[in-house]
Parts: sequence; C-alpha cells; structure tokens
Amino acid sequence: MQFHNQGYVSADPRIQNVNGVGIDRPAELPENVDVLIVGTGPAGMIAAAQLSQFAGITTRIVERRPERLAIGQADGIQARSVETFQAFGFAERIIAEAYRITEMAFWKPDAQDASRIVRTARAVDDPTGISEFPHLIVNQARVLDYFAEVMKNAPTRMTPDYGFDFVGLTVASDGDYPVAVTLRTSEGRERIVNARYVLGADGARSAVRQSIGCTMDGDQAFHAWGVMDALAVTDFPDIRTKCAIQSGSGGNILLIPREGGYLFRMYVDLGEVSPEDHGAVRSTTVEQIIAKANEILHPYVLDVKNVPWHSVYEVAHRLTDRFDNLLPHEIGTRTPRVFIAGDACHTHSAKAGQGMNVSMQDGFNLGWKLGAVLDGRSPESLLGTYSAERQVIAKNLIDFDKQWSTLMATRPEDLADPSELEDFYVRTAEFPAGFMTQYPPSMLIGDATHQHLAAGFPLGKRFKSAPVVRVADANPVQLGHHHRADGRWRLYAYADAAGPGEASALSDWAEWLRTSADSPLLAYTPAGADSDSIFDVKVIYQQAHDQVDIARVPPLFLPRTGPFELIDYELVYAADPAADIFDLREIDRGGAVVVVRPDQYVAHILPLTATAELAAFFRAILLDRRPPAS
Repeated sequence: MQFHNQGYVSADPRIQNVNGVGIDRPAELPENVDVLIVGTGPAGMIAAAQLSQFAGITTRIVERRPERLAIGQADGIQARSVETFQAFGFAERIIAEAYRITEMAFWKPDAQDASRIVRTARAVDDPTGISEFPHLIVNQARVLDYFAEVMKNAPTRMTPDYGFDFVGLTVASDGDYPVAVTLRTSEGRERIVNARYVLGADGARSAVRQSIGCTMDGDQAFHAWGVMDALAVTDFPDIRTKCAIQSGSGGNILLIPREGGYLFRMYVDLGEVSPEDHGAVRSTTVEQIIAKANEILHPYVLDVKNVPWHSVYEVAHRLTDRFDNLLPHEIGTRTPRVFIAGDACHTHSAKAGQGMNVSMQDGFNLGWKLGAVLDGRSPESLLGTYSAERQVIAKNLIDFDKQWSTLMATRPEDLADPSELEDFYVRTAEFPAGFMTQYPPSMLIGDATHQHLAAGFPLGKRFKSAPVVRVADANPVQLGHHHRADGRWRLYAYADAAGPGEASALSDWAEWLRTSADSPLLAYTPAGADSDSIFDVKVIYQQAHDQVDIARVPPLFLPRTGPFELIDYELVYAADPAADIFDLREIDRGGAVVVVRPDQYVAHILPLTATAELAAFFRAILLDRRPPAS
C-alpha cells in the first residue's frame, strides 16, 4: 500500500482522499446516476467497489433489505477470489478470520460392516501450488462487509441504499440517461431513477432479468439436500476437516468446517425427489435433517446444540443465453444498457463452492469495463465483451457442477471405481479453485503468436503471481500483489540480459513508451494526469537486486506522481535468486512484455521490439486523450 504522495498521512491509509462525486455526496438517491446496481450480493458489491474507485462516476447500489446481510448462504472462498480480495486490499484481514482448507477427507462404508463409515482417503487441497493464497471458508456477510468498507473508503464515499425494491425498467433508444428504473421504498412509495447503465445482481429470481426478457434454461436433478450451519458436540473425528461422506445407507454428507473453531456446515443428502413433489421436500424440518445426518454418520453421533441457519434445496442447473439486454441480432449495432450477473444468470448446486466466487468474477469483469467507458478511457464497444466472456464461463461451471453433484449423490457401490469421487476432486482441482477461466482472443485478448516468450502466463488466464525482489529496498514481494483494483492496465517488462544503463531491447522499449508519438502512454493518458494514471508499468531484471543500479534504470520506471511530483520507487524489481521468476514462468531470456487487464487477466504477450503491435493492440481498446492538433 502506497500513501503519502499527496502529503503526510497519520490516519488509516486505506481511507482515500474524497474526490469527484464523493464531495458533498447526496444522502438521498439522486434522480440521475451513471450506474444503478440492483442487489448487494457478491456480484453487485464487487462491481460497486470497483466503480467506487472512479471519482467522476456516480454509482448507486440499491437493496430491498432494510440493512446489511446478517447471515449469508454462501461460504466457500476459492483461491482465485482471495487473489481478487488482494486487489481490493483486504486479503490478509479476511484470511486471518477465515477457516483455511488444507485437505479433504473421504469417508465410505466399512467393507466389513456397511452400516459404519470409515475414512478411506485424504487429499491435499492444493497439491500443485496453483496459488500462494489459501482456500477459505468465511460467511458471505463478512465478504460483503469488506467490499462495503472499500466503497466507503473510496474517493466517491459510496454506501448501499437500503429499502428499495426493484419494480421494473424501460430502455429508451437515446438520451443521456436512457434507462428509467422504477423502485419502490419500504413505505410503498414508487420513484424513478434514470441511469446510463443498470446491473441486475438481484439473485436467482431476478426481476431485472425478467425486465429484459431473459429466461433461465436448464434442468432439475430431482435430488434434494438439507443444509445447516450447526454448533454440535460429536465424536466424529474429522469434524474440523472438510469431508465427503458416503454411507452404506445411500445417504451422503458434504461437511464444511466454518470460521471461528466451532461452527460447521453440513449438506445432508435427502435423496431423490419425485417430479410430482412440487416443492414439498422443502418443508423438511431441521430435526429431520439432523436425524438423517446421524443416520449417515453411524457409528458416530452428532448432538446438535444450535442451528443458526438451515435450508432445503433441490439441485438445478440453469443458465441464460445472454448477460445483457441485447438480442442476438442487435449485437454490434447498439450498446447494451442493462446487464445481469451472478445468480441472476446462472444457478447450480452449492456443493462445488462456486456461486459466490463466479458471481464476483462476473462483477469484477463488468465493473472495470463500465468504469473505463464512463471515465472516457474506452469506447462503448468494450461493454459487448462482458456477455461474450462471462456466458461461456458460466456454461463451463454448470457442466462441471453437474459432474460433481452427481458424484456426490451416487452410492459408493454404484461408482465405476471406488475412488472415483476423490480422484475427480484431485484431477479437477484447478477448476473449483477458479483458475480454469481462459478468455479467447478478442479485442481484449491478443493472439498467441508470442506465447512462447512467457509460457507460464497463458493468454486469457489470470496473471499468476511469483516472488521478486524490489530493488529500492531489497524487500521480497509477490509481483502480482501490487495489482490493485484501480482500473489501470499493467505492463510488465521482463528485461533482456543487459543491465541498467546498457543499450538493450529494454532500454529502447522504455524510451519508446516514454517519448514516441505512437506510445500508448502518451496517447491515452489525460492531459494533466500523472503518467501512471492509465498504465502501471513495471520492470523485472534478470540480475540480483544488488546488481541493479537504480540510478541507471530508464526514467520510465521511476515516474513522478502526485502534487509534489515524488518519485515512485516501487516499479523496479529483480529476479529472486531462490525462485527466479524467469524460470518459474518460463520467460524468454531475451525479454518480453506481458500486458495484464485491470481484472488481472493476461491480455497480450509481445517481444520488447514489438512496439507497433503493442500500439495497435490498445488502439481498439482505449480512446486517444491527446488534445487535437492545432
């Protein structure tokens, strides 16, 4: 975290200076807004937190509840989400309060007595070290609290507007605020808010989705599960370990320990449901869920003392064919104005722990794009990439969840291989961890011509961090941890073998980016803004940090920032001899440029000499901010 560049700071440095629309922000919901977000779930709150960083954009987020969520239904936080939390500045704090999953135990019927369960296997949660961040369990309400804190501390001082129910909307063909949204207050009064864009993050029964004519298509598995958060006394030895429990009686349990040391969640198999059931299974009582859990756990006993939350659900896999208000024949002819995210456009079982995680990536994907368009950085065509990118990801999630939820509901004796469940868990670990997302080539993802220059940074996948040493202070750091959710693009320049001050491909590239008329840095940085306001440009040298003379580093990597034009010393890095990033990420020793999107996905890989290609890539994404020639 960097601060003091605006002057001395003695208070909490997470609280940014109020700016733009945050100055004298009206307490009441205004008549006109740039973005109106409906729903304070994970997708809505991360989008709001991202947009809160854009000082000139008026964003409001409304919620039908009268206050913050107290108990959330989601609790699994995959490592990719924790990487995202790092971008918003609260990963370390949420890790400290969460339960950390390090392995999963598998229990099955005893071969000698099928009425009893025995532990048959353990699987390490992240056997390949796919992320430096852990897999966590924490109440959804706490995740939303952290995003609310980010919003409140942002320059715009954003806070949710509670007590507003979405009624409907209309979209005009033109006008500054073409979306007219009707809201109803808790007192029953209706009012209209006009918006440039609307995001519906209002859950599986989304009224925003219905208002734009989207329908959820899919199927129902006709299998019911009871889920409960419980405080209990038990002799089951793995009560504080994540478990998949398959019993001889045919019932199954997914056990998820919760944060705090005592609480746990159980997904208890209630069996097949008749198509004629018409939801009657949802009246299953918590006492019946507890009785079923004890039957499955035999010979162990669960003495439940308290159940703060429970529910019954039937597995359903549904997906909308589009995530915005454009019909297929309208794509490319006009700008989408209404978007949906999270459960509003994809639903699935809870047992893979994907709902909150994928929803947050929906909101992150759209949030930076709305910010870039409304801030004048990018053309409106950027917004068409949201539905194109995220709809495919949701389809992949549903396909995965169908396999996982089916295996979880299958009796051990009906599996083709006795170890099929645990084998699937280990084999597919990268998917539920959130790292199989890979966006295809588009205006935002370059072609793979030069992928070999940085094979460890697959195009379209998230930027996988690695250790480096900061030259100025010899501190070992994770390179990716300095990627903040500030809407900026990242340009990582991996140096060729020459050192600072020597003529090299890196020095030529740095001088081109700093001075050339074709440079994206000059073309897209607004007049009067800091040189790093749109692009965060870092260099990583192959030499050890004590062999890099920072006085001879190209001036591009030592920019002046803030009102005092102070030098930023945190952009110059060296390879860590103990874990060389050039080896870890298979970076060519001749150097390379890795371009990373504001949402942490690798957008392009180019040689240091490919300046024309770098300029051409950004030409379709960003708008020239230079004043017209006189």
